[in-house]
Amino acid sequence: MRLLVLGGTEFVGRAVVEAAVGRGWEVTVFHRGRHAPPPGVRALHGDRTSPDGLSALAEGAWDAVVDTWSGAPSAVRDAARLLRDRVGRYVYVSSCSVYTWAPPAGYDEQAPTVGGASADAGPGDYARDKRGAELAVLDAFGADRAVLVRAGLILGPYENIGRLPWWLNRVARGGPVLAPGPHGLPLQYVDVRDLADWTLGAVGQRLGGPYNLVSPPGHTTMGALLEACVRTTGGPAELRWTDPETLLAAGVEPRSQLPVWTPPGSELHDAVQSADVSRALATGLRCRPAEDTVADTWAWLRGIGGTAPQRPDRPPVGLDPETEAKILAAAGGPGGGVPGTTP
Repeated sequence: MRLLVLGGTEFVGRAVVEAAVGRGWEVTVFHRGRHAPPPGVRALHGDRTSPDGLSALAEGAWDAVVDTWSGAPSAVRDAARLLRDRVGRYVYVSSCSVYTWAPPAGYDEQAPTVGGASADAGPGDYARDKRGAELAVLDAFGADRAVLVRAGLILGPYENIGRLPWWLNRVARGGPVLAPGPHGLPLQYVDVRDLADWTLGAVGQRLGGPYNLVSPPGHTTMGALLEACVRTTGGPAELRWTDPETLLAAGVEPRSQLPVWTPPGSELHDAVQSADVSRALATGLRCRPAEDTVADTWAWLRGIGGTAPQRPDRPPVGLDPETEAKILAAAGGPGGGVPGTTP
């Protein structure tokens, strides 16, 4: 298979490239040259936001293109129009954020999407940017040749948002760790390598249309994830489970200050932890154990010196030590919390 990846040097794009090279595919990467692509690929350079920025793609034909763009939909529109007669299938890595807020628990691909999105738009808010890009791909390739990968929370090696790397580094630092309860809170996410494998399978199966691409709800729990971090790092961490009410009363922001965590029973939890993924499962999605995702992310993180790359368009995540210490102290005295309990 001949695959073109727009980007392909960071996180999702890199995982797709590595998976395709591993399958023996012929891979071309189009990128700005800020990061080195994985070995074994042909590299083309250009900035799709600049005039004539796509000129390096003026010639060539591919079986599929994978695009992870998160900016102005017009950039996806231009690429899709340029490639529609020379590419068999356009895979756009979108997001479950394209659904009208707040989608109900168990929502599938037929749920309403955000209004006001346009393929011709410049940069705006994330949800409309992603939906506008979807519309651009559908306009150029049609529903049969457009694959819309509506990803949920993505974790794994190369993560440049900082969620799992923050937890790993925090746990490795040791001491009492503010662990957001309940211990058995079900989580839904996808390992970036499982997303990549499904994406390549979708190309091989000649799929089309939208797919919620995330693990089944409850693939793991908050407790299992953080306990895997403790085992993997081997640090002297002591998880102090703290109930959601205490955290929210202290002003903790779910997902950003305590990455991955969303309080149970909230709109946010239903929106990001309960998508119906039966369509993806029926077409080959397989999700590796959380223990593997944690261990492999830690190995990668240590291999680059412990500091994860940070996307410039995303704010840093995580709770500062002073705030954490205050909440722990208020929750349970000097040590804070109660080790081993499951609020």
